[in-house]
Amino acid sequence: MNIPKKMPISNFVSVKEDKNGALKEISFKNEDTFNFAFDIADAIADREPDRRAMIHIAKDGTERVYTFGDMKRHSSRVANYLSFLGIKKGDRVMLVLKRHYQFWFTLLALHKIGAVAVPATNLLLKSDFEYRFKKGRIDAVICTADGDVSYEIDKAARGNKNIKHKIMVGGRRSGWRSLNKDVKYFSSHFPKPEGDEYACGDDPMVMFFTSGTTEYPKLAAHSFKYPLGHYITAKYWQCVDPEGVHFSISDTGWGKALWGKIYGQWMCDACIFTYDFDKFDAKEILRMIDKYKITTFCAPPTVYRVMVHLKLEKYDLSSLKYVVTAGEALNPEIFNRFKEKTGLSIMEGLGQTETTLTIGNLIGTEPHPGSLGKPSPLYDVQLMLPDGTMAESYEEGEIVIYVGDPAIGKEQPPCGLFLGYFEDEERTASVWHDGYYHTGDTAYIDDEGYYWYVGRTDDLIKSSGYRIGPFEIENEIMKLPYVLECAVTAVPDPIRGQAIKASIVLANGIEASDKLRADIMKSLKKSIASYKWPKVLDFQSELPKTFSGKIQRKEIRNRDYNSEKNEDNK
Repeated sequence: MNIPKKMPISNFVSVKEDKNGALKEISFKNEDTFNFAFDIADAIADREPDRRAMIHIAKDGTERVYTFGDMKRHSSRVANYLSFLGIKKGDRVMLVLKRHYQFWFTLLALHKIGAVAVPATNLLLKSDFEYRFKKGRIDAVICTADGDVSYEIDKAARGNKNIKHKIMVGGRRSGWRSLNKDVKYFSSHFPKPEGDEYACGDDPMVMFFTSGTTEYPKLAAHSFKYPLGHYITAKYWQCVDPEGVHFSISDTGWGKALWGKIYGQWMCDACIFTYDFDKFDAKEILRMIDKYKITTFCAPPTVYRVMVHLKLEKYDLSSLKYVVTAGEALNPEIFNRFKEKTGLSIMEGLGQTETTLTIGNLIGTEPHPGSLGKPSPLYDVQLMLPDGTMAESYEEGEIVIYVGDPAIGKEQPPCGLFLGYFEDEERTASVWHDGYYHTGDTAYIDDEGYYWYVGRTDDLIKSSGYRIGPFEIENEIMKLPYVLECAVTAVPDPIRGQAIKASIVLANGIEASDKLRADIMKSLKKSIASYKWPKVLDFQSELPKTFSGKIQRKEIRNRDYNSEKNEDNK
């Protein structure tokens, strides 16, 4: 047990480590009464009010530093304000706040009240909000004044009698309350609720809409125990330093923000760094790392793919001690090129909106480029074959999490696993049954216990009797110096059933040509088996992505199949 007793987290988490600090076991205590806002954020403020909680850089360059004492005071004001409006335990409040510092005040306030936070991106339009308002039975919206998103919300909210309050941050508009103006009139002391009014344990705390691509997004609900699962995320994967600064590239509209911008980091006493940018600029991110001496950094693979094409020697990155990635699989070529340029290994991890970090390269793990790492001690991870049996070494299977035998009443979901999809028993049962949560991700395990990502179960390509995962082919294409991004998908084929297509984005300054296409195929024929060779190479200016930056293979595949159907109908 190496958690200093002065740290509030020691009241809730016990760990066993080996002599090198690698995590062997983790267990929880008092989790049924846990409320992050009171038991971590406020507890740190009471113990050490001047400790930095966040460095915030606005898009206009304004720099703000908030201590834990500041966080306690501001969140209490917001909690009193929202309570005055009638928002109470169990109400669902949508937060559309980009990376504004008010997000942290509001999130903590909702935790104190016991209302359920529902983060959403500001890129949504009227129809997106209409669906989300109805699906989540949203009671109130707190929204940025930036852009047109408040107008989209207005259009979506017309006729919706459930939405009682619309609150704007950073501006004022008719029909909206002003958080910045109104909150000044409320006390900075918020008394801890008592009895049934106190939210904790298995009470719902936050809900995330998943990135739907072929169906409407699901709404994954998490309890107040959820933050505890992120202790591993921050301490043993991101390796945050209590005296350092952690920077995660993520927008607050997505679950990834809560992986890297509050829960685990503050449980480790670490300061978070937030840059409220509108448009991603890798050079500006590197400048921030240089200027603010970032010590740990987390970003999706897309960010590293761009960075390796830049002159990294122009920036002082010596403060960086640890870098990690998640969101989609990392190509080994990017791992190697980043390490060559910086000396740092990108430690990969895998998790979902429905979970915390499930598999990763934790402290004590020697990363194998292209591997996800090993399962987190928090979860009982296994690989399941289609017939329900477990996979052997090097056999591809679906990543599943064992939660106990429901037949004998022994289901004990770990802290961090979701409660289920909100008011959707059918969808919940489709992924959570017979004692397992089914992730929909496929992988294989090697003799050393490392997991290697294959793809989503619905991304697998079935061609001439072969089951082909896209990731291996993408890895080989990404090794070519003139390739920026690629996605491998299935296209209809009258003989094979499905053929393989590679959609490729070239690096700046490189033009598509027949010679380039031939060079790519020549390279692939030397590196992968013939049944994995793409039949189609398609050069694109960009690839379709979710709002959170994941490449949407499904969208590419659906376009191709719809195009084929249209041709058949002519």
